[in-house]
Amino acid sequence: MTGVQTCALPIYTATLLPNGEVLVAGGDATGISSEYYDPTARTWTATGALTTARKEGHTATLLPTGKVLVAGGSPGSGVLSSAELYSPVTGTWTPTGPLNTARQYHTATLLPNGKVLVTGGEDDGATALSDAELYDPATETWTVTGAMTIAREWHAAILLPAGQLLAAGGGGSAEMYDSVAGAWTATGWMTTPRNHQAAMLLSNGKVLVAGGWDGGSVLAGAELFDPSTNGWAGTAMMTTSRENHTATLLPNGKVLVAGGTPDGVNAVASAELYDIGLGFSDAWRPQIATSTSPLGLGNGLTLIGSRFRGVSEGSSGNSQDSPGDYPLVQLRSLESAQTRYLTPAFGANWSTNSFTSAPVFGFPPGWALATVFVNGIPSTGNVLNVSVPVPEAVRLTGARLLADGTFQFAFTNSIGAIFGVLATTNPGLPMSNWTLLGGAIEVTPGQFQFTDTQAGGSLTRFYRMRSP
Repeated sequence: MTGVQTCALPIYTATLLPNGEVLVAGGDATGISSEYYDPTARTWTATGALTTARKEGHTATLLPTGKVLVAGGSPGSGVLSSAELYSPVTGTWTPTGPLNTARQYHTATLLPNGKVLVTGGEDDGATALSDAELYDPATETWTVTGAMTIAREWHAAILLPAGQLLAAGGGGSAEMYDSVAGAWTATGWMTTPRNHQAAMLLSNGKVLVAGGWDGGSVLAGAELFDPSTNGWAGTAMMTTSRENHTATLLPNGKVLVAGGTPDGVNAVASAELYDIGLGFSDAWRPQIATSTSPLGLGNGLTLIGSRFRGVSEGSSGNSQDSPGDYPLVQLRSLESAQTRYLTPAFGANWSTNSFTSAPVFGFPPGWALATVFVNGIPSTGNVLNVSVPVPEAVRLTGARLLADGTFQFAFTNSIGAIFGVLATTNPGLPMSNWTLLGGAIEVTPGQFQFTDTQAGGSLTRFYRMRSP
């Protein structure tokens, strides 16, 4: 036993917070309860109530600020468009900008640019949706983005290492979202149509999709998506048919599949492991003993261990025959699955026992898994914490008049901080009457800028920075 929940929450969300606690929200008889689990004390503690009842179908996303965004869902009848934010500092929920479309059973994914992409789901009439929208934490607003090629609900959304989002299931097709173009492109068809499946990005870059419901029966089959070919291929079947189960990537690279129901009614307590089977001797496997934790954004990650230089051939001086023991370090967010490959610090050498990376920038705070690859062999992962940036007081510098007649401003602040920008010609007006310009962009580590397209026609403009 690891403690007893203060209330039963059968259709809740669970979010791993940067401080190591787990926030559970909604899903109970009232839909407003939330509580957190402390793994050190092994206790559950009630925290602030949600502002809106959400009994099922909502999503929860950890933001780079350390707050949690909960969106959509159902209070028991009808479907919600509202969204709200949880602050671990105050233990309270506050409303934020509403979705453009009311939805439940959708997906929500934190993108590398810090925005949250919501896809599909179903409306109040239980009709599947194809539209998608983006939440900007800096402005607390939602904007419509490109619609999926087909409507999907109960599907999976997996962020790939290259930054694209794979939407799969809710049928037999799959597609990828390009956050730069804001558009979707159809990719290869799955081997089996399914929804209610579990999906997980593997350490080798492929995506495992297992189980689910094909419209007639619960599935035991599984398949792999290969981003290099945009194709799907079957893999080993599970020992038990499952839907509405979970999949968790373990530090050793295996995937734990647990729970769910084999018949759509009765739950099972069994679990099983999926081994990607890279085929190497454990004697060659790199080992991480310690890592920098917490890792502050803007600092380098230092790993201490062994076998960071592999079993490789000597170089004969040409590009076809060179040592292959360069240690490739992968940093993967446990909450959002964002992946970053780290390079050594400028001028630093790596050895068989240590590695120090260049400063880490643009990575979401929270818990992450570090893995060293040597000769393609992954180490057992090491869990570390990426600290939440604390913003400093803002002082604007370097105002520039651009060629189109607008003004651009710059400032220096904490690496990874998020800022919304407001402007007015009358600082005596209430904040609700200030103009929202959008978010400040972090152009280089700790260097921010924003552009005021309306400044050209005003003699005096006042600005205010807001950090969520």
